[in-house]
Amino acid sequence: MSTVELTKDNFDQIVSENDFVLIDFWASWCGPCRQFGPVYEAASERHDDLVFAKVDTEAQQELAAAFEIRSIPTLMIVRDKVAIFAQPGALPEAALEDVIGQARGLDMDEVRKSISDAQAQQGQ
Repeated sequence: MSTVELTKDNFDQIVSENDFVLIDFWASWCGPCRQFGPVYEAASERHDDLVFAKVDTEAQQELAAAFEIRSIPTLMIVRDKVAIFAQPGALPEAALEDVIGQARGLDMDEVRKSISDAQAQQGQ
């Protein structure tokens, strides 16, 4: 599956309609982004059940600001509308595969419970 270009117009729809979305925040002038691009594309071919998306931080500055992207490339993973991973830096292929495997293995009910518990603690 090829990657999907995310914009402020389609972001909410793509994330809400798909259970597992990987997002690469990048820019064309960024050397590490250009190095990570082929690794990300290759992973998208291997994992055709997942949505691989890209946000051009130059063209989509509002989205980059909304997610407080300070360094690119930044990889974010959203499962069931919950951001479960965000890390700057170009990952090598093995590390990307490991992160995808860990994200697949998460119990999202446990994640939602942890979020709920943390919010309750903050409210006290």
